[in-house]
Parts: sequence; C-alpha cells; structure tokens
Amino acid sequence: MIRTKSIAFKLAFAILASSTLLFMIIFGYNYAVTRNMLEEKIRDSASNMMYRVANRIESILKVAQSVPQNLVYNLENDPAYDYETIRKLLYTSVANNAEIYGAAAALEPFVIDKYTPGFVAYYYKSDGKILSTWLDEKNSYFLSDWYQIPREIDRAVWSNPYYDESGGKVIMATYSVPLHGIRDGRRKIVGIVTADVSLEWLEAMVSSIKVGKTGYGFIISRSGSIITHPVKSLIMNETIFDIAEARGDRQLRDIGKEMIKGNSGFAPSTSIVTGKKCWIAYVPLSDSGWSLAVVFPQNELMSDIIELNTIVFCLGILGFIVLLAVIIYISHSITRPISVLSRTTRDIAKGDLNFKLTPVAGIKDEVGELTESFIYMRDALKKYIKDLTETTAVKERMESELRIAHDIQLSLVPKIFPPFPNNEEFDIYAVLEPAKEVGGDFYDFFFVDETHFCVVIGDVVGKGVPAALLMAVVKTLVKTYAVETKRPELILEKVNKEIARDNEACLFVTVFLGILDIKTGDFAYANAGHN
Repeated sequence: MIRTKSIAFKLAFAILASSTLLFMIIFGYNYAVTRNMLEEKIRDSASNMMYRVANRIESILKVAQSVPQNLVYNLENDPAYDYETIRKLLYTSVANNAEIYGAAAALEPFVIDKYTPGFVAYYYKSDGKILSTWLDEKNSYFLSDWYQIPREIDRAVWSNPYYDESGGKVIMATYSVPLHGIRDGRRKIVGIVTADVSLEWLEAMVSSIKVGKTGYGFIISRSGSIITHPVKSLIMNETIFDIAEARGDRQLRDIGKEMIKGNSGFAPSTSIVTGKKCWIAYVPLSDSGWSLAVVFPQNELMSDIIELNTIVFCLGILGFIVLLAVIIYISHSITRPISVLSRTTRDIAKGDLNFKLTPVAGIKDEVGELTESFIYMRDALKKYIKDLTETTAVKERMESELRIAHDIQLSLVPKIFPPFPNNEEFDIYAVLEPAKEVGGDFYDFFFVDETHFCVVIGDVVGKGVPAALLMAVVKTLVKTYAVETKRPELILEKVNKEIARDNEACLFVTVFLGILDIKTGDFAYANAGHN
C-alpha cells in the first residue's frame, strides 16, 4: 500500500521543480539554437543582398565617373579647345550616357580667352530633351563644393547630394574631375569637369529593396546625411546622427559612425519607420564614400520560430498543469497527518510543552518517525529548559560578581585628573579600559617623597580574574618597595622575587617603572618582563 511507502517514494511520481527546470532547459536550448540558425541565415542573406545592390549602384556610378574622366582626357589632349568644342563634348556625353543627368565644364578665369573671367557650360536632360545653360562668375560657382573641393585636393571626388538651384533644379550628386592645362609654362588646374547623377534612379533602386512587410533600405552620405529613405521628409533634411540624438538611440549612432567610416557590418537596432526592433546590415559604396543600409525587421523574420516556440511552450504549460494536479493529489494525502504536527509546532512556539501526541496509527513511514521525534523533542526541551534556568542563574551571579570585580579593579587605579594641581613641573593623564570585565592591565603614579614622582605601567599575561589578582599584587608590591628605595631596577627586582615565589600558574607581568626627580628633571626607569 502507498501508506506504507516513504514520502520520497510518493513524490518520485512527480518532481515538479525538476520537470519544470528540464523543460525550460530544453525549451531555451531549442529556442537559442533555432534563433541562432535563423540569425545566421538572415546575416548571410543580408550580406548577399547588400553586395548585389551595392555592386549595381557602383556599376552605375562607375559609368557616371567615366563621363567626366573621358571629357577631361579629350580636353587635355586638345589644348586649343573653345566654346564649340566644349559644347559638343558635353552634349554628346549627356546624350550617349543614360546613367547621368547632366554634365558641366567649369573653367578658371580667362582660360577660354582674356576677356572671359568665368565660364560654366552645363547640359542636362529634361522631359526627354537635352537642354543647356550657361553660367558665369556671377553664379559664384567658384564657392560650390563640387568645384572648390576637387580644385583644392587636386583629385576626382563625389560631392554630397544637393539640390541644384542654378542648373538642373533636381536633387543630385556630382562627380568632379580636375582639368589640367599649361599656364605660365606650368601644368595647373584650369577647370573642373563634372557629371551629375540624379538621385531619382538611386531612390527607385533602393526602394525596390523589400524585406518582409516593413523592411527597407536607405543610403547616407559620407557626412551621415540621408540620401534615400522611405520617409521622404528625412531626405536631405536630416542626418542619421540627428535621428539617433532625437530618439536617444545610441545603437543607431554607433551604426552611423561605422557607416561613415566605410565599414560593413550587421548590428541590432530600432527601425526609424516602425520603432520596432530590427537588424541593420550596412556596406560601403567605396567610390562615392556613401554607405548602403538595409533594415531587417526582427518580429517579421522571427515570426515562424516565435510561433513554433509558442506552441511548444503552451504544450509545456499543459503538461505542467497535469503534473501539478498529480502532485497536489499526492501531497494532500501526505499533509493530512502532518497537519496535526503543524498545530503541535505552534503550541511549542507559544511555550506549551505539555501537549499530548501519539504516533498516527497505521503509518510506518517518515511521518510516523517524525511524530515520535516530536515526543522525544518535547521531553528533551523540558529537561533543557530546566538545566538552562539553573545555568542562567549561576551565570548571572558570576556576571554580577565580575561587574563588582571590574568596579573594584578600576577603583585601584587613580582616576582624578589633574591629580596634583599644585605641581606645575609636569602633567599626567591615564585611562584603563579592560578587554573583558576584568584584566591584567594597570597603571599607577604616586610621590615617593616630596621630590620624587613614581610612574608604573604593567600588563599581566592573560585575561580575566587571575590576571586581575596578579595585577593587584604587583601594584601593591611596587608601591611598597618604592618607598624603600628610589632605584627602579631594585624595586622591580624585589617585586619579581615576591611574585616568582609559589607561582604555580606561571603567570608573569610586563612592567615599565620610572621615577622623576621634579627638581632636576632626571628620569630613571627600568623595564621588566620584556625588553
């Protein structure tokens, strides 16, 4: 019968805590492994997608870069170029290259002729036609980034995206290449040749990136400005750092720093569009200095694994409920006889040791043994309380005697300061604080005669009453022999002979004794017990 089995046997059918722990370990391990596998797959997929899109963008940008490079090559190899030559080259370049929006040649003052202080020829596309505009120094093109930066560093460079007010009236980026020529007998920069790329095709290409329902791509410039983004109001108006600052998003700020450094990576963040957790994969567009990023929504990409783990968790909860029901049933059969012991425990806590308790009939397991233990504890407690009462009375009496001894010991040493107010030759102060109620430390001072003042400090080995008794003896002997002689070493020698006689406990004392002649200021002293 189950009544004859042990409690351990009854609970062996359902160890709830162990089962729950095992379930959580399996569930957690399964979730972690599947999540890591999925994240790795997403990371690989993101890397492939990023590099495909980046290669497409860079291939178009390379074509755009080749246009001004070819123009520069042609112009530098034809030093006698004029308006007509520049016009034909620009028109042909814009007409034959679908990747660029426009092209321009901006010259230094008086390069064309000695009458022209500044000149810019610009050809661009509009409604299927190729239009041109002619600018001069009044347009301040010398101060524009697309002109000034490549002129200063003397190398080709992509500008940050900008809205072209003077030419094409669209948002664009410009690739500028320095044009060299011979002036005053030296090779110098004589102008800048550019190719403009409209961001409309770039926006369309990046917008075609779809990851789930809310994933998207965007591009930032080398300074962090938003070039393309699903939220149109951000384009050319905000930087990734402005957004991170406004949202208090440190992760986004760190990602922005890595992007403008030209690094690639895959990091967790929060979507600017939805505000939900996501991963951001980013890769540099090396030629332009821009950086492409793709946002991968976590909740959408992890939906399958979340759904699977939700089902597993629900099944686990169902099993937990069934297991809990079994344990409650078994525990109830065990706790009924224990409730009697529980009530008895409350009586014991109240100090009632006269309870009556007999083993539960028919139960031979741990509950029966526990009942017999309660009976044994009752009898043992009664005996212990009786002994404790007697011991406490003895202890209190001893403590009272020790307190009296403590007071007596402290009364043996001088406590009034200053002790000799009429003697201005010296000042003296002392205090005694025994480590226990009584101890072997002591001090004393007294006049041997009218001109000799004796000081003694001692420490008896050990603590407690034996040390205190020896301390009193030594103090008395010192005072007695100090009257006979004023030599410290002789005083201590006599004291030593007395305390060494019949000293079966082998107690000893360390003493410092000194005698001050208050007229001459001479101080004679001796150590005893230790050097």
